[in-house]
Parts: sequence; C-alpha cells; structure tokens
Amino acid sequence: MSPKRTLVLASTSPFRRALLEKLGIPFETLSPEVDESRHPDESPQALVTRLSEAKARAGAPAYPDALIIGSDQVAVCHDEILGKPGSHEKATRQLAQLSGQRVDFLTGLCLFDSANGHLRVDLVDYAVTFRKLTPAQIERYLRAEQPYNCAGSFKSEALGISLFEAMHGDDPNALIGLPLIRLVTWLNEAGINIP
Repeated sequence: MSPKRTLVLASTSPFRRALLEKLGIPFETLSPEVDESRHPDESPQALVTRLSEAKARAGAPAYPDALIIGSDQVAVCHDEILGKPGSHEKATRQLAQLSGQRVDFLTGLCLFDSANGHLRVDLVDYAVTFRKLTPAQIERYLRAEQPYNCAGSFKSEALGISLFEAMHGDDPNALIGLPLIRLVTWLNEAGINIP
C-alpha cells in the first residue's frame, strides 16, 4: 500500500515511530525544532494541542507538499504535569506519589497538509489508575525497566502494565503517544487508505 502523498512524522520518538509502523505505510521522520516551554497559565490541554500543531507546521519548509503528523503528550495527576524523572531517586518518589492514583495522559494530535495549509488538531485523553504500590514493588520495577526518560516513570508497553489497576479510554495507543484510531480516520479522509 503506497500513499499518493509523502507522509511525515514530526517526531524523533522511537515509541511514536513504532506505533506508526504498525499501519504498514511508508513515512519519513523529521526532528521538529520547537520550543516546548509551557506558557504562563497555559492548561495542559492547550499546551499539547499547541505543541502538536507547532511540530507539524515545523516540517513544512522541508516538506512543502506532504501530510505532516505532529503529536505531543503530558501526563497529569491532580492538575500537576508529571515530568520525566531522569534518575532512580526521582522515579521512586514519582511512583510512590502515583500509587493508587489516576493519571491522565493528554495527547495532542495534528495532521497538517503543507500543500494547502489544511489543519486538523485534536486532543485525545487516556487514563490509567495505579495499583497501591509497595516500596519493594516500585524498586523491583525500576531496577527491571529503568524508565527514567518516561513521563510518569513507567513504560506501559512493557512491564509498566503491571503497575496498573485499570485503564480508561478509547485508544490504548494514545497512552504511548500517538492516537492511531483518530489518525487513521484523518489519513483515510486525506486519501491514504488504511488498510
């Protein structure tokens, strides 16, 4: 299956790339040069939709006749955006904080047609409820997976699934950072037939 137009993923995330590869269509990737700083008083929802659009638009100079996918995600618990822990100690604290809590993963998705400027932007929410975690469970998990570059200190596509009590949402791919159900609808409407 070959799209009539060039399809571009404006992301260097190996997780988003692997998700898009599941669709079996050719695509290229680019590293969008976008300032990801949060604006003062900007809601998490506004942040991810703004950044997904900015990432998609950032690819237009290099790809003036393409369909460009932009995506951005934040994890939110009690109105606080969870960052990437970066270290074992911070991940331990973060998972202890998330024990028994619901975390919402807000993913902004954008499909930008650089040839005509047509833009589609949406927000997809997917949530998880963490089990009550003991310090020993947290330690074993972190030693096994070392998810220090993942917001929320876990990888749901791997052993991190064992930390959850429940998952809530329409598209589990959104949890990993690219809502494929919404994206496939948009791509089909843009003339890229999947399947």
